[in-house]
Amino acid sequence: MRRAPRASPLALLLPLAVLLASILLTPAAGLAQSAPKPTQAEIRAAERTQAAELAAQKAAAARAAKANGEEQRLVQARIAAAETLRVAETATADAAARMDALAARGRDAETRLAQRAAAMQPLLPLIERLSLYPAETLLAVPAAAENRLRAVLVLQALSRQLEVEAKALRQDRADAVAASTAIAAETPKLAADLAAQATRAAELDRLIADAQTRRQQAETAADTAAQRAAAEAARAETLRAALAALETQRKAEEERAHADVVRAEKQKHGDEAEAARQREAALAHPAASLGTGGQAKGRLTMPVVGKLAHAFGAPTEGGSANGASYSSPPNARVVAPCSGKIAFADKFRTYGQLLIFDCGGGYHVVLSGLERLDAKAGQAMQAGEPVGTMPNWDPGGTGRRPALYIELRHDGQPVDPAPWLRGTG
Repeated sequence: MRRAPRASPLALLLPLAVLLASILLTPAAGLAQSAPKPTQAEIRAAERTQAAELAAQKAAAARAAKANGEEQRLVQARIAAAETLRVAETATADAAARMDALAARGRDAETRLAQRAAAMQPLLPLIERLSLYPAETLLAVPAAAENRLRAVLVLQALSRQLEVEAKALRQDRADAVAASTAIAAETPKLAADLAAQATRAAELDRLIADAQTRRQQAETAADTAAQRAAAEAARAETLRAALAALETQRKAEEERAHADVVRAEKQKHGDEAEAARQREAALAHPAASLGTGGQAKGRLTMPVVGKLAHAFGAPTEGGSANGASYSSPPNARVVAPCSGKIAFADKFRTYGQLLIFDCGGGYHVVLSGLERLDAKAGQAMQAGEPVGTMPNWDPGGTGRRPALYIELRHDGQPVDPAPWLRGTG
């Protein structure tokens, strides 16, 4: 029987090659088809959308720039108003000092007058009798002639001393009257200075109220974080512990902001990532006027019009003073000593109303003794911007004079603030 011829290997591979070619060249069901070309209408619509987005971005940037410029203008207006008010406060301080000096002079004269009158009181009956009946008074007491002569000599010496005392008494009375007259003359001047101060203070209060309304409407996450840090610091037992708590909270918020940046970038949320980056930068490097250099002396603005009452290092009940105190005129305005951020603004322990400024470079300025606070934690401030007011007091009275306590700390350690404050040495 004849065998069929064996197929060659090439003949066997040929159908397989045809099959593979058909698979490769024929689009399979479910495979991606080439996208159709966009039409002219679609291209124009996409271009219009892109142009609208760019215009919106430019408009938003323009609004932000305008808002920032307006905020800076308002900040400068508040600083200028505070400077104008300081001129009035200086006049008030001078008038109050004169009134105080005159009142003290009058009180001293009255005290001397009372002391001399008290010393002479037991002798008044004898003085009166001698002036009316000198001979009879001497003869009324039986005594030897020698003793009578001695008594005359004693009375002569007493008379001369009484004449000196009477002259001093008249001078003391004249001093008291002169002081009272001078106080009466100074009173209208002080009233006029106080009225001028009140007028300028009212204008500044209006600017502050406007600023507070704007800040409430634009409160940011950074402000909320700062307020959390301040609340944590308020639980500290000492000022140093409060500063340490503020620094710990600042670092924690910085780490939280960095985590937000990473999360937003992973989720491709560009706006959230940028906002978190800005918050992280603000926490790490606050816009402050004191850098890391150690020669920043004279770069702090004097927070209040006043004179040194207690120097740094002066003895106190709790040891040497960690800060300095400056007496102020009535209702004096307190301004920011540096550009930076307010880390704390609230009552604290025995300090009363307390402000802590983060001035950058590890420097913090602490102010206490205020009657009213016009700022809050997290608020960015420029040097000279108003932050609160001092208590009122009566010039010429005997009440205690209010004083602003100023403490400067570098990396938590107290530093004498006087050389750092402009105009104080």
